[in-house]
Amino acid sequence: MATNGNEGGLKMIEELTTNAEQIQDEELGEILSRNAGTEYLRGFLHGQTEKQLFKKNVPIVTYEDLKPYIDRIANGETSDILLAEPVTGFFLSSGTSGGQPKLIPVSAEYHKKGALVGTFAQSPMMRHFGDINQAGKRMELMFARPEIETPSGLKAASVSTSIYNESKFRTNLPKLYTSPIETIFCPDPNQGLYCQLLFGLIQRDEVVKVGSLFASTVLRGIKFLENHWQELCYDIKTGRLSDWITDSGCRNAASLIMKPNPEQADLIENICNCKSWEGIIRKLWTKARYIGCICTGAMRQYTTELEFYCRGLPLVSDFYACSETFCGLNLEPLCKPCDISYTLLPNMAYFEFLPVKNERDESFEMKSNDEDTELVDLVNVKVGQCYELVVSTCAGLYRYKVGDVLMVSGFYNNAPQFQFVERKNVILSVDQEKTSETDLFKAVTEAKALLDPLGFILTEYTSYVDTSSAPGHYVLFWEIKGKEGKHCKELDPKIMVECCSRMEESLHYTYKIYRKRNIIAALEIRVVKQGSFEALMDYFVSKGTSLSQYKKPSCIKSEEALKILDSRVIGKYFSPKPPL
Repeated sequence: MATNGNEGGLKMIEELTTNAEQIQDEELGEILSRNAGTEYLRGFLHGQTEKQLFKKNVPIVTYEDLKPYIDRIANGETSDILLAEPVTGFFLSSGTSGGQPKLIPVSAEYHKKGALVGTFAQSPMMRHFGDINQAGKRMELMFARPEIETPSGLKAASVSTSIYNESKFRTNLPKLYTSPIETIFCPDPNQGLYCQLLFGLIQRDEVVKVGSLFASTVLRGIKFLENHWQELCYDIKTGRLSDWITDSGCRNAASLIMKPNPEQADLIENICNCKSWEGIIRKLWTKARYIGCICTGAMRQYTTELEFYCRGLPLVSDFYACSETFCGLNLEPLCKPCDISYTLLPNMAYFEFLPVKNERDESFEMKSNDEDTELVDLVNVKVGQCYELVVSTCAGLYRYKVGDVLMVSGFYNNAPQFQFVERKNVILSVDQEKTSETDLFKAVTEAKALLDPLGFILTEYTSYVDTSSAPGHYVLFWEIKGKEGKHCKELDPKIMVECCSRMEESLHYTYKIYRKRNIIAALEIRVVKQGSFEALMDYFVSKGTSLSQYKKPSCIKSEEALKILDSRVIGKYFSPKPPL
């Protein structure tokens, strides 16, 4: 299946990973030679560019440390506060996994690196799936948000919206995707989603890839289809768009595509009108080669349900990136989601790694973070060790903590491969115990195994700490779906109580000690009705989050978000006794 372009991309990956140390040193040297004279770096380096001076003098920072400098540029001061090259705009982080959206500076050099990624990022995919650009179209669910203009006149937008605005993307869209641009930029996400599914069904014989940026968005699309398939079939049969779609752009796009097709409508209706939707993606889009979406990190909780809907189609998470920089590629796209490792590309940024101590050993004394821990270079990380990612970029971020915790799983040539572990500081804590996103995921995984043999699937969950009474306790919101027409009312309450116990037994040592000493009260699971997490997503989207970049929070911080879930609770269950 390889092509000349594919072979060239694979060769470039080989060269980058083989010469990782040299390329990293060159990357840092270029960053410092360009920007050592900026206001920020001048205070630490005094115009010097030596690597050791950089490591000794430049502090490790978070976004809050750099925010005053970024805000000054956004408010109209010159870019050389942070970088010598002019800032051309800002990326907006999603703001749903770690708090408020961040403004990340973007420059021409940053865009140049982004374009470079495109020359080799598809190479591992082409090796396994061929050139899908030549084979057919992608049915990808894509959603843009309006740009924000800062006082400086510079625009701020999500990474995905910035891509959708590029002329190259818009030029290639009709040939490569089933969704017209009007549906991507539709201000009403539900109207946009309906139309994207409609056009994906109309062109179903051409679709070779189904996906979205995140696994959660793919699932939202399938659940939306589950609720609207009859209406969609009627639209296809009659060649007319439903009246509730009022967006003029969507209606204009539909007028160019739609025509009565009762045969296609009947085929789709026969597929959808079945007792079980297992494998529905494969049945509707029979030529699809894989499902493309990020399904690691916070998205891993969706893989079980997504695998149910795709039945054997590979779930492919092909890259690891953040708003701050592109990081790495999945060189083995056919591996299972739980086994995905990303190979970091040394020419994207200067990468350093802050060792993360294991706080889950059976020691009652809590360990504190050691701020004096020395950062480790890319090529010197140790297999099996966890690190927090720290980046220095061409766009004005220096020794910046991204907030991602990664575990080294191996090396490809001389470049390390990482598994995404969790977002830093996404934790539950009643007293001095610290329960991380990974701790929570492991405990939920153990507990939900009790549901599977009974014909139920845990489709969504999140958490918060309830301190309205003393002692405080952990609360889990679960949305449960029955297989083959089962209703969650049929679920025995004793099973849910057992799920509470199983979760507590699976949490870390410190939690269990605190529970036994009544420093923490019994864990609670609140079952919410179907559609509750869609309502939660709608709330965050209404506050400005792009649907394409929405990541459901593992821990609820917003009072309004908490009210949305609490108002939909249909059952409450508690652990009957402390774990052993």
